[in-house]
Amino acid sequence: MQIAMVGLGRMGANMTRRLMQGGHDCVVYDRNPEAVAQLVAEGATGVASLRELAEALAPPRAAWIMVPAGDITENAVMELAGYFSAGDVIIDGGNSYFKDDVRRAKVLAERGIYYLDAGTSGGVWGLERGFCLMVGGEAAAAKRLEPVFRTLAPGSSGIPPSPGRTSGGSAEQGWLHCGPPGAGHFVKMVHNGIEYGLMQAYAEGFDILKHADADSLPADQRYDFNLPDIAELWRRGSVVTSWLLDLSADALARNPELSNYSGFVQDSGEGRWTVQAAIDEAVPAEVLTAALYTRFRSRQQHTFAEKMLSAMRHGFGGHVEPSGK
Repeated sequence: MQIAMVGLGRMGANMTRRLMQGGHDCVVYDRNPEAVAQLVAEGATGVASLRELAEALAPPRAAWIMVPAGDITENAVMELAGYFSAGDVIIDGGNSYFKDDVRRAKVLAERGIYYLDAGTSGGVWGLERGFCLMVGGEAAAAKRLEPVFRTLAPGSSGIPPSPGRTSGGSAEQGWLHCGPPGAGHFVKMVHNGIEYGLMQAYAEGFDILKHADADSLPADQRYDFNLPDIAELWRRGSVVTSWLLDLSADALARNPELSNYSGFVQDSGEGRWTVQAAIDEAVPAEVLTAALYTRFRSRQQHTFAEKMLSAMRHGFGGHVEPSGK
């Protein structure tokens, strides 16, 4: 089907490529003309403005916005809505706050325009591995976009359904309509909050291993562990096996001291929102809250654990540490 992609950064560009590989007709726009030109060279139709993008699409139109959350997303959604008509669909695939989705969906619904929020996970590996999609919004609009979701999602990836599961459904293919407006980004928000906790657990564990030879320990209780080997060992048959461990093992194999990382760890917003949701719901979330606070602390002092966090963030999302840190 025909779909537009607004924002051709690390993920937006690769999502466009995956869609084109799946036979979809893609119209692309980015404020950087070079990014547009690159995708045009690969088969996309490029435009120089959101107005041109709307004009290049055949009704009912669909546009996926993949830009940073906040004012940039807000402006893009509202400007594009000004060019769209009743029955068209706007999808926000960034990391927007779910309450903003609820508000935008109501505003666009007054014009008959559908709004979908699509939490998107996959990072820089999504072109090859596929993107896990958590979708919120009107069920009818989500149904219409199923061909796009199926193409972007990883499919079963050879992973059998959970034992006892009999329902089947799109979740087994790597995408899910999670509920009404905001539901997709709410699920992605909690997903990223969990991610913070998992990353922190790995980081602290490797930090303990690294300092097992500390002078303060009795001589017969000191160990000089080979961290790259331990990470590689745990990838095979261990209950802590995961993609984050794969990324950790890769980073340690390349540089066991992680001297190419400072340990300055950003938070992209979802961790804070997850903690706030836990507060609103009166749900204890000690691990996720502690992981968020550790990221705050990382900007003041850097430990090996924080270098591990930086290495994992760079591995799965291509996130680069701020210069000068």
